[in-house]
Amino acid sequence: MNAQRLFRRSLSTFPIMSSPTVTSSPFTKAVVGAMRKLYPEALADKSFDNTGLLLEAPYRPDNTKLSKSALLTIDLTQAVADEAIKGKHSIIISYHPIIFRPLKALTLANTQQNSLLRLASEGISVYSPHTAVDAAPGGLNDWLADIVTGSNPTAKSPYFQPHTRKIINPVPNLQDLPESFSSAGYGRIVTFSNPQSLGSLVHGIINGLSTWRTRNPQPTTSVSVATPQTLDCQQSNIQIKTVGICAGSGGSMLNGLDVDLLFTGELSHHEALAAIEAGRCVVTTFHSNSERAFLNQRMVPALKKMVADELDGDEDFRIDVSECDRDPYQVVLQGTHMW
Repeated sequence: MNAQRLFRRSLSTFPIMSSPTVTSSPFTKAVVGAMRKLYPEALADKSFDNTGLLLEAPYRPDNTKLSKSALLTIDLTQAVADEAIKGKHSIIISYHPIIFRPLKALTLANTQQNSLLRLASEGISVYSPHTAVDAAPGGLNDWLADIVTGSNPTAKSPYFQPHTRKIINPVPNLQDLPESFSSAGYGRIVTFSNPQSLGSLVHGIINGLSTWRTRNPQPTTSVSVATPQTLDCQQSNIQIKTVGICAGSGGSMLNGLDVDLLFTGELSHHEALAAIEAGRCVVTTFHSNSERAFLNQRMVPALKKMVADELDGDEDFRIDVSECDRDPYQVVLQGTHMW
């Protein structure tokens, strides 16, 4: 028997060892499954966005310190990562993706990578839905339209204003999704049956976007308003018939629309100038403040229901909203206390 045949025969005497199956925790899978049903990843704008399960931490049955809970946030900062670790959450739902561009390395020197590495070591996963939430029917942009129109999907509102809605940039190729997603799109146009004053809309927006926190029991919302410089009437009395709506940064989506008001998180200086020179009004809220209150008002109740379905009726879990998450900017007025 030659050496090569002897070597092959000797190998056959050793048992084949299979690698253990590595997976995320059952609760993490339930949350991810629920998010994909509420806001399918097929709705996301893949031309630039990075949505889905961005960090899948391996499940260790002996890791009993993690609870059946998810933490919702707009941005996954170091403070939010610390909050998730301290709170023993199994998964973070971060609206904005913490991984946006391809990574060539993961090191502790980079603050975002540092957070990801610490979360992975604790067994905490990260999921990002971003523009899938924007586009979904009943998602972020429809919520903003509800605020503008005084709509309440669960009860009749005394502030409701009759109107119609139109989709901006419909999501293409939805044939594989349920019919309920057929009206998905990345922005909305509201047309009121009767014109509304700009002042009443601004007050409604401020009230609708207000977030209340345990650590700071004060409303955190303010808005910036731009109006054409050539109008003679008082700014608050300007009559608005049509509103273009886009959460976050809406410049590329809204500029050029034939509407009376642009409502978005942020516009650049020159985009705002172009809008008012064209006779339009602008309301901006700071980028993430156009998104943050959606978590408590809409995502938490929807996710609780869907996760319970994923867990066959088990409701022994928590869906929390970050207390640390906030817009990077604060408005400081002359005489503001503590400044």
